[in-house]
Amino acid sequence: MPSLKLLAYLAVHPTELRSIIQWKVWHQPVHERDESKEGPEVKECFRLLNLTSRSFAAVIQELHPELLMPVTLFYLILRGLDTIEDDMTISIPKKEPLLREFWKIVDDTEWNFDGNGPNEKDRELLVKFDVVTKEYARIKPEYRVIITDITKKMGNGMADYILNSEHNEKGVDTIKDYELYCHYVAGLVGEGLTRLFVEAKLATPALLERPELMESMGQFLQQTNIIRDIREDHDDKRYFWPREIWSKYVDKLPDIFLPENKEKALQCQSEMILNAIRRADECLYYMAGVSEQSVFNFVAIPQTMAIATLELCFQNYTMFQRNIKITKGHACELMMQSTQNLQLVCEIFRKYARKIHHKNNPRDPLFLDISIACGKIEKFIETLYPTQNARTLKVTDASGTTQAPLSPEAEKQKKKEEEEARWDTVYIGLAVFTTIGLITLAMVGLAWMLGARFDLAFEQLLAGNLRPPENAAVIARSAGASLRAARSTVSAHNEL
Repeated sequence: MPSLKLLAYLAVHPTELRSIIQWKVWHQPVHERDESKEGPEVKECFRLLNLTSRSFAAVIQELHPELLMPVTLFYLILRGLDTIEDDMTISIPKKEPLLREFWKIVDDTEWNFDGNGPNEKDRELLVKFDVVTKEYARIKPEYRVIITDITKKMGNGMADYILNSEHNEKGVDTIKDYELYCHYVAGLVGEGLTRLFVEAKLATPALLERPELMESMGQFLQQTNIIRDIREDHDDKRYFWPREIWSKYVDKLPDIFLPENKEKALQCQSEMILNAIRRADECLYYMAGVSEQSVFNFVAIPQTMAIATLELCFQNYTMFQRNIKITKGHACELMMQSTQNLQLVCEIFRKYARKIHHKNNPRDPLFLDISIACGKIEKFIETLYPTQNARTLKVTDASGTTQAPLSPEAEKQKKKEEEEARWDTVYIGLAVFTTIGLITLAMVGLAWMLGARFDLAFEQLLAGNLRPPENAAVIARSAGASLRAARSTVSAHNEL
């Protein structure tokens, strides 16, 4: 049941309401789960998926049947790993071996874990983790090899970070450290998914030869989340913005939230967003290598959400005051557009790149760099889908013969002729209306000369009588009789 706040918002934003209705009514999944063929453990896995994921659950369940369970289990396993890493109630001596050995745990069909704190939101997943591992044992060995490898890399990376006391106390230091952290929590996910897509023959193997593309897919999403969640992370005393960036603007990262540092906060934010959007073109390049529609939808929706979120955050000081996110109606609009084809996804990226460029502040030290980054996105899109205009399209005449594009002089002459044709149309219209006006005046003048009583007509109009009275015929006959009687009286008088 939608909240009253949401209903009130949609009441004054009808276009967003329209997008929600369109998504709910018209969206047709490429593939749908056949629950009649699912056992209780499979259904429990999907229940846990819906429980732990707000954004990915729906698109995962619309994946190609070949990838449905592997990707679902991949998500649940990494979510379980992340739940251990995020839980501050678990001591580091206990947490580290769990993270490093988690890749082995996934092969244990009896393993459960109830050591999370009572307030850990995804605690139930680990309590019932044996359901996940039992289904994991049933998928193809090729998929298990990929998932195990990524789980091992991610677990070790997380363990390294929790042992880094400087990171725990002061947060991320350099941009390199920042991107390494994003690699462990998101870049590896991009690598694992790409390997699954290629193994299922639903994406081109060439993607594996360009690891920077799959890395950018994960980096773009994770950096967007870190940028957007700055206020929430600050409230939790966690800091992921790298010192190498924020130290240019404030002495201590918490100072960025002070009202007197508003301009510096926005400048720091600009540099963080610049670091993210520089990867946008590689994300588009990656999506061009995905051949199956449901997989394309799966990778495209988060990316378009990310570019829209960056535009929402850019030059928006509200993100330092509270957590912000795109609205549900806006999200539905993006999902409708993102589940079509790459060209529409490119148009979304172009749209938000232009919005970021439009909001770019000339007083910002990175004004030029941000403008260049936005231009780079547009330039890349132009290489994929060139703009069609008179200079790029060949001209076909009435006989079907293809002609070369017009020269600048010929194009100028053509525009001049078109302009003259438009004025000819205007002149003809004026002549027609002038003629009609003169004829109307002549007819009114003739009627007046013949005795038409326009004064009486105006009186009736002013009185609101737009139609003749219903007894007009009776009145006319009575008036005629009175006139004849008057004429008889005059004749009799003359005879006397």
